Amino acid sequence: MMPLAACETVPTAEQFIPDYRGVETQLLADDLVQFNVSMTNALSAQDVANYAECAAAGYTLIRGWGFARHLRTNVNEEAGVWAADAVYTISPALPRGIKTIDAEVVAASCAEKGIPTV
Repeated sequence: MMPLAACETVPTAEQFIPDYRGVETQLLADDLVQFNVSMTNALSAQDVANYAECAAAGYTLIRGWGFARHLRTNVNEEAGVWAADAVYTISPALPRGIKTIDAEVVAASCAEKGIPTV
């Protein structure tokens, strides 16, 4: 094992615990919703995309509907803060398309993983 250089630091456990910084929702149409989420300590872009999906699942359930379809997610990272801008359609019945989610199932999975919904 090579020794650390003088300027390198050893990561601490806290740096691997996600810090979910909140969700902003914007209703674009009756069934079209944009979710803006941010977090720190993400290990990859997928972590913040998962957070957006959890937000979509929670919002869908709050509206009394059961399904959502993913349209797009844009992810960026700046100074250690990861952000995602995701758009989903929500509906009471399973929508057409390949990127659909069952909101109840996804929300339960998010709860198990400790990822907040709205």
